[in-house]
Amino acid sequence: MSTVTTKEELTDELAEEARALTERLTEEIQTIIVGQKSAIRRVLVGLLAKGHILLEGVPGLAKTLMLKTLADTLDATFHRIQFTPDLLPADLTGTSIYNPGSGDFKIKRGPLFANLILADEVNRAPAKVQSALLEAMEEQQITIGDQTLELPQPFLVMATQNPIEQEGTYPLPEAQVDRFMLKVTIDFPRRSEESAIIDRMTAPSPPEAKSILDPKQIITLQRMVPHVYLDDRVKNYILDLIFATREPKALGLDKLIENGVSPRASLALVKSARAHALLEGRPFATPDDVKALVHEVFRHRILLTYEALADGWNTDRVIDSILEKVEVP
Repeated sequence: MSTVTTKEELTDELAEEARALTERLTEEIQTIIVGQKSAIRRVLVGLLAKGHILLEGVPGLAKTLMLKTLADTLDATFHRIQFTPDLLPADLTGTSIYNPGSGDFKIKRGPLFANLILADEVNRAPAKVQSALLEAMEEQQITIGDQTLELPQPFLVMATQNPIEQEGTYPLPEAQVDRFMLKVTIDFPRRSEESAIIDRMTAPSPPEAKSILDPKQIITLQRMVPHVYLDDRVKNYILDLIFATREPKALGLDKLIENGVSPRASLALVKSARAHALLEGRPFATPDDVKALVHEVFRHRILLTYEALADGWNTDRVIDSILEKVEVP
């Protein structure tokens, strides 16, 4: 497919071509995954915006299957890492192995060297293992001994997380949580969807996903995202939402918000809004693109007060209040 350079504008034709490709991708994923279209769309936003995703839901909601299916449709390398309390950082990154015959060290690469990484039940491992992901997620590279190795592109980490109140879970460090561009929640399917899941997955020949795009095409789509036009009015709307979390007293929310979102959230909201616009086939972002992703960008970054938690508030409800109070351009 075509692409754009730094001196060219993203045309309507290119944006529509991108929409058609990602729509085919979504349709192929949904030959395996029943429902969950909103979650699939947000995973694609993360992929195009080069942002990692924290996926939360109780066990058994096809979180693992979703990323495995995405890997199949992209013809990309995929590694699943099961996080457990006894996991070591070297189990993720790899290590240097001494070769007695040659007298030198050889790098054995760990499972992080793949296009798509599923960090399954990431909060079942202690903090030192969770933090081993940080360099890979932020710098797209891994250091083993005195060697720094580049990770394959595209590179996406999707970490699944069980609700923190479940037994055997550890809270993720704030520094790591902030590295995830989006936090996507998965809920139980509707009755009709559950019926379709039963029929599809218990058939004599369960469906298999076909390859729709290759990694080079994904990189091309990723390069389009920064060219999606962001008007100053949309940028100021994003800033209004950001500063509503940092200066909640102006909106009467100071009893609810302890800490607001970081500058990384500003960048995440811009990138994800642009990626969402591209999925819609538009070369420009609108306030609707911002509103479509603001919950996923903010929900793991806003820290609520004890008073708010005691009164039964959660971050999604606070974000709803911010959206109601901040004027849309």
